Amino acid sequence: AKVKEYNPDTLLAVARGGLTLGHFMAQALDTRRLFALNSIHYEKNSKLDTIEIFNIPDLKSAKRVVIIDDIVDSGETLSEIIQVLQKAYPHCEFKLATIFYKPTAIIQADYTLKEAKEWIDFFWEVDPL
Repeated sequence: AKVKEYNPDTLLAVARGGLTLGHFMAQALDTRRLFALNSIHYEKNSKLDTIEIFNIPDLKSAKRVVIIDDIVDSGETLSEIIQVLQKAYPHCEFKLATIFYKPTAIIQADYTLKEAKEWIDFFWEVDPL
């Protein structure tokens, strides 16, 4: 299945990992309805005990939302994001799009490209400064 066939009216990138893919998807779908929310579950390469989700955009006018992130690792962060969003916006249908996924995750993306078999260092996470 392809995101284009779903015809989302809103793209929601999970900052920071989903921002790069979100930008490319917004370009490919020719939409400016790209928003971001923040979540914190990892610090460097270590998982934290809690998941923080904040800066949730106003999705009152949305109906079909694709949540975008770089990877579904444990699935805990995206699962929590979906729960928070479904509670706040029960009228919306949410789908997940990621570049990588792990089959052991507690939630799977609706749209994905490749299985992650080891830890991935994304080029946008490298500090060039």
